[in-house]
Amino acid sequence: MKTANHYLEEANAVVPKITAEEGIARHAAGKTTFIDVRDGTEIASSGTIAGALRIPRGMMEFRADDGHALFDPALSKDAEIVLICGAGGQAALAGKTLKDMGYTNISNVGGFSGWKAAGGPVED
Repeated sequence: MKTANHYLEEANAVVPKITAEEGIARHAAGKTTFIDVRDGTEIASSGTIAGALRIPRGMMEFRADDGHALFDPALSKDAEIVLICGAGGQAALAGKTLKDMGYTNISNVGGFSGWKAAGGPVED
C-alpha cells in the first residue's frame, strides 16, 4: 500500500525543485508558464505569482487534458511550466501528474511564502 509520503517521494524524484531566485529569474525572462495549484481561499488570503494560472490541484487532470471540455488552452505540453503551492508538496504532486500526461518541462518552486520572501512578483 502506498502512503502520502511515498507519493511525494515519487513526485520529487521526477519533478525538479528550483529555488525562488531561479523562479524569479524565469519569471523575469517572460517565457515560463507559472501555475498556482492552491485553492481559491489560499490565494485570496495571500496573493499569487503575478500572471500565474490558477489551477487547483484537484482540477489539474481536467485542465491539462487537451481532449477534455475543461482544458485550459493556456497550457502547452512543450512549454516550460513552474508550479507553486503552499509548501511544495501539492506542486510536486501536480507536476508528476503533468509529466504523466506528457508535459515535458515541469519544475516546482515550492511554497508561496518563499516566493514572497525572495521578492518575487505578486498580485492579489
